[in-house]
Amino acid sequence: MNESLSETSTQVKDSFAITIAPLAISEIYDLANDPANGAIILMSGTVRNKTDGKWVSALEYQAYQPMALNIFKSIAQEIRQQWQDVNRVVIHHRVGRLKIGQISVVVAVGCPHRSEAFAACQYAIDNLKHNAPIWKKEHWQDGSSSWVSIGSCEENL
Repeated sequence: MNESLSETSTQVKDSFAITIAPLAISEIYDLANDPANGAIILMSGTVRNKTDGKWVSALEYQAYQPMALNIFKSIAQEIRQQWQDVNRVVIHHRVGRLKIGQISVVVAVGCPHRSEAFAACQYAIDNLKHNAPIWKKEHWQDGSSSWVSIGSCEENL
């Protein structure tokens, strides 16, 4: 699984990717950039060292890539129904084993106004975590591990 599966829409210039390669904030920012933007809101999720009081050594992500990319596209469509001025949506997620501090997901939204960009970015990450077929295995410092199921997210959607 050393490939990267990604798509960029030619009509609206959105970008969606599932990749094993490290995510670069500057590249994702550039993908969200547009002359009409007054704001680009970028959210990056990183691997933290502690979850629910337990020390984490690494995370491992797996995804059903074709379906995940379709979910990313659907999220972008839903964003545009709520916030018509959004001109760029970028959603990139890593798979494989990630170390503490590495970026696992980046969502960026470009829009003329910051309030809509903030709201759309939060909508995107919340819905991605709840709906995309991406599974996370937490590796604990004691040598044990456990999977976190899809849909296991905060219920604030």
